[in-house]
Amino acid sequence: MTDSEERQRDAGVVDLGQAIEAITLDFGNTLVAFPSASMGGVLSDTAARAAATWGFASDRFERVWIEERSRQLSEEVPQGREANMDVRVARVLARLRGHSVPPEEQRWDDAEAASWSSPDEVEAVLEDYASAFVRLTPVPPEIGPLLETLAARYPVAILSNWPIAVAVERFIEAAGWSPHLSAVVISQRVGVIKPRPEIFRAAATALNVASGPRLLHVGDDLGADVAGAHGVGWRAAWVRVRPEDSPLPVAEFPGGERPDLVVDRVTDLPRALGLRARRDP
Repeated sequence: MTDSEERQRDAGVVDLGQAIEAITLDFGNTLVAFPSASMGGVLSDTAARAAATWGFASDRFERVWIEERSRQLSEEVPQGREANMDVRVARVLARLRGHSVPPEEQRWDDAEAASWSSPDEVEAVLEDYASAFVRLTPVPPEIGPLLETLAARYPVAILSNWPIAVAVERFIEAAGWSPHLSAVVISQRVGVIKPRPEIFRAAATALNVASGPRLLHVGDDLGADVAGAHGVGWRAAWVRVRPEDSPLPVAEFPGGERPDLVVDRVTDLPRALGLRARRDP
């Protein structure tokens, strides 16, 4: 897309600013950057706590976790499902306690895997992970003011693919973003991931806005965010800059989709939508 084409598209969204009724924002790599080191630190902390509790070797815990995460993503993402972390934890504990690894072409029997641990044990690992996530993930200082600016004009929601909803919800609360948000919609709670239409419709319902072109979704993933939003008739803004080494999965991009708006960073959004111009005296 040329600079001229981008300016034309940006101007079109500014012209439609009054018609947009609500905005949804992706979380990972849109509001908060997740380079590889950031996610690795959370896993290392979780593994260390598991080692202290059960005597597992922390490096083995990490290795098994990474293998099971990869396996889950390959199983679930093509089906439009989230790789829920409670399922992963049960598989990891089963393997660390001696359960054999199913062949690559064979799915886990997750009921059998769960029998190798108690619900309390799985919950303890999830709690350690969520606590480490909130403690170790830096809060970008510019995002609170951004959300405040957007919320002064529109209802705003976070609409995110994430395998453990409580971690995101606690992060949002600890960051002080909650007063600016009308809803938080996470794939683990909905049961499907972007670009599936159900999760977008769930966000529209949570915002009490009819699903359609009066909703603008903002995200860094052309497949999940842009194609997904367009698939339900929403407008879509693409955040172009993301960490190159991020381990967060990216959806397959069908091609042919052009975002209604392109920004380098999410903090460019108010200016692109003309909000500052409307609010300045």
